[in-house]
Amino acid sequence: MRRLFYKGLLADTIEITGSDAHHLMHVMRAKAGQEIILVDDENQVARMEMTAFREDAVTLTLRQRLEADTESPIDLVLAQCLLKSDKMDMVVQKAVELGAVGVIPVRSQNCVVRYDAKKAAARQQRWQKIADEAAKQCGRTALLTVDPVTDIKALIAAEKEQEDSVLVFFYENEDQQTVKDYLRQITAKRIVLLVGPEGGFSLAEAKAVEEAGGKSVTLGPRILRAETAALTALSVVQYECGDLG
Repeated sequence: MRRLFYKGLLADTIEITGSDAHHLMHVMRAKAGQEIILVDDENQVARMEMTAFREDAVTLTLRQRLEADTESPIDLVLAQCLLKSDKMDMVVQKAVELGAVGVIPVRSQNCVVRYDAKKAAARQQRWQKIADEAAKQCGRTALLTVDPVTDIKALIAAEKEQEDSVLVFFYENEDQQTVKDYLRQITAKRIVLLVGPEGGFSLAEAKAVEEAGGKSVTLGPRILRAETAALTALSVVQYECGDLG
């Protein structure tokens, strides 16, 4: 059943406009009597019936409130250094499926791709659209937020100010601290995973992250592609601390 996220609060009757209304009427060819799942701004979920159509709006009528919270007990954020080609698209999509609440695209020294301000803003919009569609498809009850592209120094500075939060740094040169052992020591609700680009982190970046309180961990003895490392990190953390275990 089609799932929509509604910018407002659940009510007995709701009017959907904009791109969602266009999709229902002109892509899905929806008809009166058909039903969808609606999620509101407070993560309330309901089964709604389409009862009326206008040129630019669809009227929904509440049929059943649902107990369907699919969100993880932890606030999992992926700080992913920019990847080339369509790899970033895939990582954003899978981060939604794996229960992350946010993705922070990060510029670092060894990133292959370089965006000017206009291109970075366009990419953020693209990734947010991918995230929104993935949330509908996988049954999320909250949307993931894709932040504007930031550089690694700004990320480190921002994370130092966060409370009840840890920065887990997946570093290819770490060979002592496993992610499993470290995760079993932490109690923070917010967990930020910093994953590098295809070229890895520079020594200066690694030092700066660790000096700011980030904890470097290893994902094992094999070298993983950047996109594989991101998905592995998300899965491992959800297994140990979230709702995959």
